[in-house]
Amino acid sequence: MKLPAHVLTLIALLLTSVAWADNSYRIQPGDLLAISVWKEADLQMEVLVRPDGGLSFPLAGDQHAAGRTVDELRQTIAERLKKYIPDPVVTVTVRQLGGNRIYVVGKVNRPGEFPFSRPLDVMQSLSLAGGGTSFAALNDIRILRRGENGKQITIPFRYEDVERGRNLEQNVLLESGDTVIVP
Repeated sequence: MKLPAHVLTLIALLLTSVAWADNSYRIQPGDLLAISVWKEADLQMEVLVRPDGGLSFPLAGDQHAAGRTVDELRQTIAERLKKYIPDPVVTVTVRQLGGNRIYVVGKVNRPGEFPFSRPLDVMQSLSLAGGGTSFAALNDIRILRRGENGKQITIPFRYEDVERGRNLEQNVLLESGDTVIVP
């Protein structure tokens, strides 16, 4: 059964709102993390989250980090270190955001890749890209998003509606990896 575009838009909006609702940053591939264990000089290092979402830390082994909060990762590492260190005090901080990126392509003044560290909607992404050119079909904008199963979905966006304060639900919060296409 194929769902209508407006239903897909609402589903995408709800899922994105839930992801940002707890205001906890979710680790992304490409992020640089600083991980340290109190009073353990050999267990203080910066770690890059791999493209597959994993990272390696001494004694804790390979960990899946992407999509988890900093606190969730900290707890997992501390739990694994308990085999070797009694009551380890683990600190995890994000040193550099490298994973949250969206792409704006097509007839905009500054197409490209844009990093973000807070919720970003479609209108804001168009602003980052310098707005549409005079040849842009602003009412035919599409957002490409890859779902959890790897299948891409298309979310339609009509600039004129949002500009006039109508159908605001289509101004969805973007997720890392989304592509905004301005034909």
